[in-house]
Amino acid sequence: MIPLLSGLRVLDLTTVIYGPLIGQVLGDFGADVIKVEGPEGDLARAIQPRGPHGDSAMFVCNNRNKRSMVLDLKTAAGREVFTRLLRWAEVFVHNMRPAAIERLGFGFAPVAAINPQIIYCAAVGFGSGGRYAGRPAFDDVIQAAGGIAALPSYRGQDPAYVPGVMADKVAALTATYGVMAAIAARGRGMVGAIEVEAAMFESVAAFVLNEHLAAAAFGGPPEAAGYHRMFAPDRRPYRTQDGWIAALPYTEQQWRRLLDFTGRCDVLEAPWFSDPGERSAHIAELYTVLAEEMTRRSTIEWLKVLETLDIPHAKVNRLEDLLTDPHLQDVDFFAPNGSGLARSARQPVRFPGLETQPDRPAAALGADLEAVTEMLGYDAAQIAQLRAGGAFGAPS
Repeated sequence: MIPLLSGLRVLDLTTVIYGPLIGQVLGDFGADVIKVEGPEGDLARAIQPRGPHGDSAMFVCNNRNKRSMVLDLKTAAGREVFTRLLRWAEVFVHNMRPAAIERLGFGFAPVAAINPQIIYCAAVGFGSGGRYAGRPAFDDVIQAAGGIAALPSYRGQDPAYVPGVMADKVAALTATYGVMAAIAARGRGMVGAIEVEAAMFESVAAFVLNEHLAAAAFGGPPEAAGYHRMFAPDRRPYRTQDGWIAALPYTEQQWRRLLDFTGRCDVLEAPWFSDPGERSAHIAELYTVLAEEMTRRSTIEWLKVLETLDIPHAKVNRLEDLLTDPHLQDVDFFAPNGSGLARSARQPVRFPGLETQPDRPAAALGADLEAVTEMLGYDAAQIAQLRAGGAFGAPS
């Protein structure tokens, strides 16, 4: 835990990955995050594989550095406690659909009336004001809508999803920097409730179009979108004699060193090679040459050659390779950090010289219920009354 946000009070009403990752990043930076779940718990707790305490790896990897509170917001008693939590919080994050959060009475306007200084972050699928607003949104749907799934089709392949929860994570980090900007604005004197809306669709569309807007940015037709270098058939991991490797000569000097080493004078002497614009136009040909040459040596030979030539390169790591990668070992990427896991990827942002604190493991469902209710000012009799009213789920 990096104590830059120590004392910041965050109320987290989120599930699965998109919302929980926002709260975790804030918690990683020292915020006091209270995660509120329904009596059934976050759906992600049950996704396989599950650890010895019954919670999934996905859940514990997105919910460290949080306290856990259970509330049934369908009950008046549960909403009463939640309202008191909103008065306590400085930041409120949810990833419910707009109609659902409004039905509970916790849309932006009513929450701002409860806490006029709240930073209110709505992590939604599609932005308000658009015709898709309110639609259900999950990662595969947003990869398709946001352009990620179609990218392979520009190389003659079928559309495909990235085999990772890409859209959720891109949108979560987008929402997080939105919240961070609001926190900074508050610190610079901005007053009043601040509404932050982060939409998965818009986040992924911006992410994809960063380089792929291309000529369409200058007024070209929609068909002018697309960064041509990304679509070259031989822009890919290259097969060596015994494995796979990534290599990316980028500058003229890097290409010259590699082509000189491989004896490809035919390319070096091509009339287009020395002109940056023409070389860019012929990038697909260069990648084809690279693919051909890579098959002539082993992976370990190429790693040594490319390092000597100072050309960006990497062995193609599988997931299991990351767990033993020597660089990640050097920087204590998987060092025990109090997360309660045998392995946990630490917060990748570092602040050398700043003393860190142990992470708090992902909490069992409702583990902090009594501590939180007492912090909110409820006495034992009132807590018993709330329990009887179903605030924490069906009374026993």
